[in-house]
Amino acid sequence: METSEAPEPQTAVTYNEIAAERSLERIGAISDGLFAIAMTIIVLEIRVPAGEHSNDAVAVALVDLAPRFLTYVLSFLTLGIFWNAQHTQLNYIARADRHFAWLQLAYLAVVALLPFSTSLLAEFIDVDLAFGVYWINLLALGVMLYVVWVYAERAGLASPAVTPDISRALKRRIVNYQALYFLGFLLSLPFGTIPGIVFVVLVQLNSAIAPRLPILSRL
Repeated sequence: METSEAPEPQTAVTYNEIAAERSLERIGAISDGLFAIAMTIIVLEIRVPAGEHSNDAVAVALVDLAPRFLTYVLSFLTLGIFWNAQHTQLNYIARADRHFAWLQLAYLAVVALLPFSTSLLAEFIDVDLAFGVYWINLLALGVMLYVVWVYAERAGLASPAVTPDISRALKRRIVNYQALYFLGFLLSLPFGTIPGIVFVVLVQLNSAIAPRLPILSRL
């Protein structure tokens, strides 16, 4: 007598399995949108002052707004650098998963804080604590960027084109620039916040335009 085999029980599909795959294009799109919003918000902090309609009044108003222009340049460069850094990483990611997507959102949550730390620094530009809060924001950006990349490698999400040299270069750049940001904060403690901020702006300019300065060319 033939016996029919019992059908194998089907395992239930979990939400985590359904949500496992994430589109890298969607992650890149939401990142582009949030960075664009943050870049817009920081310029809105430079408000046109009210006053007399005279050259002298405008000149005084522009001088008073100098801290906000300085912090605007600083933060616009910062946002541009971290936007480029994120997209450089995404270029070396073959696929995404649920944890990777949430880590990217955590990174963007830190990006969204930059307009606040920028406004705080502009308002209290001569106060060490205000610059310290801004530096902590920079540190959190670097930490999240590093964590995202380490997770992508360990989870097997990185592209087969990623060599050990490429991985080391991506991580080394984060660590080196974070060390320079910290040096800028340390400079502000004995010399005041303005020298520290200018130092960080110069570091950001080096990252943006990559001049061949011997001390920074290999960062």
